[in-house]
Amino acid sequence: MTTNVNKALLLAALASVAAGAMAQDGDVARRVEDLMRRMTLEEKVGQLHQLSGRQMTGPGSEKFADKLADIRAGRVGSMLNVKGVAETREIQALALQSRLKIPLLFSLDVIHGYRTVFPVPLGEAASWDLDAIRESARVAAREAAASGIHWTFAPMVDIGRDPRWGRVMEGAGEDTYLGSQIAVARVQGFQGPKLGALDRVMATAKHFAGYGAAIAGRDYNAVDMSEQQLHEVYLPPFKAAADAGVATFMNAFNTLNGVPATASAVLQRDILKGQWGYRGFVVSDWASIKELVEHGHAADLSEAARQAIEAGSDMDMEGYAYSRHLAALVAGGKVKQSVLDDAVRRVLTKKFEMGLFDDPYRFSDAARERAVLADPSHARIARDVARKSLVLLKNEGQALPFAKDVGSLAVIGPLADARRDLEGGWIVQSDPQRVVSILDGIRGQVAPGMRLVVAKGCDVACTDTSGFAEAVAAAGRADAVLLVVGESWDMSGEAKSRADLGLPGRQAALFDALAATGKPVVVVILAGRPLVFNGVADRAAAILYAWFPGAQGGNAVADVLFGDYNPSGKLPMTFPRSVGQVPISYQQYRTGRPVVNAANVVYRSAYIDSPNTPRYAFGHGLSYTTFAYSDLVLSEPVMGQGDKVEVSFTLANTGRRAGEEVAQLYIRDRVSSIVRPLMELKGFRKLKLEPGERRTVRFVIDRDTLAFTDGKLRRVAEPGEFDLMIGSASDAIRLRGTLTLRD
Repeated sequence: MTTNVNKALLLAALASVAAGAMAQDGDVARRVEDLMRRMTLEEKVGQLHQLSGRQMTGPGSEKFADKLADIRAGRVGSMLNVKGVAETREIQALALQSRLKIPLLFSLDVIHGYRTVFPVPLGEAASWDLDAIRESARVAAREAAASGIHWTFAPMVDIGRDPRWGRVMEGAGEDTYLGSQIAVARVQGFQGPKLGALDRVMATAKHFAGYGAAIAGRDYNAVDMSEQQLHEVYLPPFKAAADAGVATFMNAFNTLNGVPATASAVLQRDILKGQWGYRGFVVSDWASIKELVEHGHAADLSEAARQAIEAGSDMDMEGYAYSRHLAALVAGGKVKQSVLDDAVRRVLTKKFEMGLFDDPYRFSDAARERAVLADPSHARIARDVARKSLVLLKNEGQALPFAKDVGSLAVIGPLADARRDLEGGWIVQSDPQRVVSILDGIRGQVAPGMRLVVAKGCDVACTDTSGFAEAVAAAGRADAVLLVVGESWDMSGEAKSRADLGLPGRQAALFDALAATGKPVVVVILAGRPLVFNGVADRAAAILYAWFPGAQGGNAVADVLFGDYNPSGKLPMTFPRSVGQVPISYQQYRTGRPVVNAANVVYRSAYIDSPNTPRYAFGHGLSYTTFAYSDLVLSEPVMGQGDKVEVSFTLANTGRRAGEEVAQLYIRDRVSSIVRPLMELKGFRKLKLEPGERRTVRFVIDRDTLAFTDGKLRRVAEPGEFDLMIGSASDAIRLRGTLTLRD
């Protein structure tokens, strides 16, 4: 995009801002009120209109000219899909030609990296490493901010228990506690301790609320759940993000119990801005206000605008409902002036907090952009985060790690030399030249005399099996066999729901052909969601789940394959045995007819053709070393409502390698007014231990640890007995104890 901007006009605009249009001292609230007193109705509405740069199709188009005119006239408050110092400076200059010279907010979907591509968020969640997740968000924010971006539409904090839903890729998995901890880490990483730092951006908690529970796992579909489940499972990560100071919320596409979230005053007014006292602003998802008409909840776009603003949706992303109808609604008395003013005040507050009124170009410095985007430390950080995200699902007979001096290694599969697929979906811009493929990573690890035998076998779709013979021959000539399979980058993410969770095409048949040679086959799987791969799970010698590991994914995978890094990832989502089990979570609720054992399923809550148990449980993940749990101690066996109890135990590395273990604390409320799950995660610690090292691990249990949401939506901790369970996974409990809560 090229726009001729008069230099003198720019200097005059900046001087006007500095000299008197906006005072440069005083608190933000006073400055906001001073500005609002001078704004017209149309200018106020303009602050609530977000326009996409993607719609500006070219300098010669009529649409392009219209949008530039809107910006100059102060009829646009924010832009998305505009990036880079040059472009953001040009467009900001247009906004400064408006009467009041109110700067724009530039926003972008920076989901798992800006220039440096990190693992997809679900993969990062598998690290159970809050410091690493925080650091990933910090680097993404640093690069985005250096490129003129003020605001990212992340983190997604939706709880996801249905892997058919492609957007599980963007979240932290199925668990409320883990998801809440990760939500806080990501907000802290993106924003830092205070808004306005030049190396940070505003974050967005999305999608408010319930989006992850879409019926049948189909994106944009309806959600129907009890209020108790909403408050117990789906809202806590949003509350955690709000408490962490997240700058904005984004509402959801879905209906929740019949009401579109975009038009839900219960969610946005009563809960978010009322009970939680949230002071940031709410942005719609893409055209979700406009979609109120498609939902059949609003008769036309004007009615959609009225419903959304009254419900608490402050900014209209690409819906044109506010820009076309809100001024008339206010002027006609159909929307109160105070409702409009509240939304505008929230948006302007963030612009002041970001320092944009003091210097609209403060995030658009070309020298900083060049320096930050060239920082070599970012690739090293991405490699470390990627290594921590990898989950070793299986390792029979110590098939891994490979010896670096193995005579020959067959590297087979459609994704062995992939680059774009390692980046995953929702990236700012693909750059395959910056991506290290798994084959590249292996080449960087092996001894000089080692022979690599490479065969693709098939492409990702794997409908053509003509390459299988070459792959089998390659396996036959090698001392060790590695197969890399999984989804392509565009099979997970938004609008990528899948009814079949199996490996694409004939990829499973390719594995069968290699396994038939009798040689142990090590499998690496790339995906943005849990997949179903029972044949591979049964017969593979080892399985490393790599998710979409990002630009440094090839190096990270090779680090684990050859033992330079001991895998420490744990699953943040349950892996089902079949699609028939989903939605599935380790948090199974107690029933009146529980399954007692595998042989006792008649007239029980069970399938007749499948176990209830998953293929791989929540929290599962192996290591190249072993860990022992012992010596469980409770500081007190009984606690009162205001007390705290310390739970301690000894964790020991009993193997020959240094390694990290994620020790997990679960509880079960034995008797309660609302039936509780069989187990609930309430704490975790990730520790690195040298061989033979022993360490005391401590958890503190208080009233909140034992509390739940009751039938009246109150947070209560009812007296009674609680089972305490500590282990390496939800299905690998090593220590048990009992705690009693009294009145």
